[in-house]
Amino acid sequence: MLAFLQSGYLWIKAVHLVAVIAWMAGMMYLPRLFVYHHQSEKGGEAERFFTLMERRLLKGIINPAMIAVWILGILMLVANREIITTGWFQIKFGLVLGISGIHGFYAAARRQFEAGERPRTEKFWRVMNEAPFIALVAIVILVIVKPF
Repeated sequence: MLAFLQSGYLWIKAVHLVAVIAWMAGMMYLPRLFVYHHQSEKGGEAERFFTLMERRLLKGIINPAMIAVWILGILMLVANREIITTGWFQIKFGLVLGISGIHGFYAAARRQFEAGERPRTEKFWRVMNEAPFIALVAIVILVIVKPF
């Protein structure tokens, strides 16, 4: 198994990166949908449309992409265990845990929107739109530059 993972490491890494891109695209788009949802009329057609879009985005793209990121990331760690002790990886891992927490927060907010609630404010969701991006920038710098 280890030999298989090591020989296919670059393929695993490539698919991991594709999954990261899909996850982050969804994580940056969902709060934008929440902003538009806030602006829609309660009980109106637009609200139903945004509820449907939010559910499809989360269940069809964001959730599967996050699962793939975690599974492929774990496979890469099994194949390349020595990076676990590096400073850059430990910081990166903390950021990935943080993004995963934001993911859960977004999922809970989506359920609230679906229930007809308007959690938080439009301004809050505009700011939260940036959180995954900021973490992503830090992760890319850590992975490419390896400053620690």
